[in-house]
Amino acid sequence: MLYYHNPRCSKSRQGLQLLNEQGIEPTIKEYLKEGLTQKEVLDLMEKLSVEPLQGLIRIKDSLFKELGLSKTDEKSKKDWAKVISENPALLERPILVNKKKAIIGRPPEDLNKII
Repeated sequence: MLYYHNPRCSKSRQGLQLLNEQGIEPTIKEYLKEGLTQKEVLDLMEKLSVEPLQGLIRIKDSLFKELGLSKTDEKSKKDWAKVISENPALLERPILVNKKKAIIGRPPEDLNKII
């Protein structure tokens, strides 16, 4: 399993703790340090079965507004993937990937749905 983790985020820390308490030690990707490729973001969209503005992007983050983005922007998934890869702080977290499925851990207990 792969865990997209931001150690500064309480929900991300809680999700990792939840996994560890169940004896699960996923590969951790600190995406803010390591970055994200556009292909990786597109892959996450597919595995999450989610539209970018319907949960993948942190639209309430100040960076979203600073970049001049809007909930009404009609960008393609590829365009949103580019935005996220260039601004990884916009990625909702945490995300757990288990084979061909992924889930956003908000609340952290949601991670249990794909374990």
